[in-house]
Amino acid sequence: MANRPPPQQPPPVQRLLLRYAKRGRLRFASHRDFARAFERALRRAGLPMAYSSGFTPHPRISYANPAATGAESEAEYLELGLARALDPDWVRVELDQALPAGFDVLRVVERSGPGLADRLQASLWSVDLSAWPSSTRSAAVERFWAADQVLVERMTKHGPRSFDARAALVAWSWRQDDWLTVLRHQVPLVRPDDLVSGLVQFEPSGRDWPARLRRLAQGPLEGRTVGDPLAPPAVPGEAMA
Repeated sequence: MANRPPPQQPPPVQRLLLRYAKRGRLRFASHRDFARAFERALRRAGLPMAYSSGFTPHPRISYANPAATGAESEAEYLELGLARALDPDWVRVELDQALPAGFDVLRVVERSGPGLADRLQASLWSVDLSAWPSSTRSAAVERFWAADQVLVERMTKHGPRSFDARAALVAWSWRQDDWLTVLRHQVPLVRPDDLVSGLVQFEPSGRDWPARLRRLAQGPLEGRTVGDPLAPPAVPGEAMA
């Protein structure tokens, strides 16, 4: 008897975009840890999930540019496909209650327009340099900004890779001891810990000073700032009214 193809699942009835945070001790949870916790939360909340087709159907969840393990974030995003339309705010409350404290669902909206991959073009990061002497950190940042390129090396799944961390830095400012940086998403992706590795090139003693990392925003790059990826798409000609 010929093998039968797997049954095809119907497409999602509703697509939701979620913004969630990774806070406190849960910043040390990996993306895989969050994905497992999130799927358990979906089951606890009883959401009518849409599933992929194939012999091993999976819930329709698409994660977008998660922060690295060890970094806090107020701006993590994913897309969820449902088999039945629900009130987005109800989904937010139910999932937030089902997740461990520290994985906090901040906002849920119905998707309209392009997916997250096209919306997440840059991130705003806070790099806590309070352990660095103020004069030392200021001089290192100024030299980093003035450099034509700052090559750093990071281990990837394909082995060590060297890339220019300076090329991703769009803008920066100080907020007390925090170095606020706007990083353009590029290939390879430059992370805030890569910026710290670049700073150490200008101030080698910085290897002994910790830097806590926190993503504040993620979205479209609007000049030198990061916009809201959950904002409804602009209507052509609307600004000319």
